[in-house]
Amino acid sequence: MTRLPVIETDRLRLRPLQMEDGPHVFAIFSNERVLRHYGMEPHQTLEETEQMLTHMLAQIETGAIIRFAIELRESNTLIGTIGFHNRAPSHRRAEIGYELSPEYWRTGYATEALQAALQFAATCEIERVGAIVYIDNIASQRMLEKNGFIQEGRLHNYMRQHGQSHDVYLYSCMTRN
Repeated sequence: MTRLPVIETDRLRLRPLQMEDGPHVFAIFSNERVLRHYGMEPHQTLEETEQMLTHMLAQIETGAIIRFAIELRESNTLIGTIGFHNRAPSHRRAEIGYELSPEYWRTGYATEALQAALQFAATCEIERVGAIVYIDNIASQRMLEKNGFIQEGRLHNYMRQHGQSHDVYLYSCMTRN
């Protein structure tokens, strides 16, 4: 896959992730509040985050995933990431995932990043974008619905976190009509 572009919105910049982002990504992925509905345990060390980034960057290079750093345009502050995983190019589908530092919740940044990512997906021949959301993650459900995602069903015991099973809702959005 060719190198990911830099995408600018009114307030944000979506740019390729880099290993140098490790400390900022660690601050997000070690935060229990951020990962409460994420399906993984918080990172305990910077090394864990660096291993995750190394794996992500290798998958980005092969085109298996697409992942952007989300930065504030004015300050270049990394506030989260967004991207696509579980890509099935022959079926023109992928799932979207995203997270933001809590101090940037309820600012409209997630919506702004989501809209930019969906526009980019259409250029990558991703026609169907899925999203998996914990049933008690009301904020994420509302944001997806506000941006054209439709709830398709409930998957029982689909995710495990902290040794406990969780039900999720399956959402989808078409990037092309």
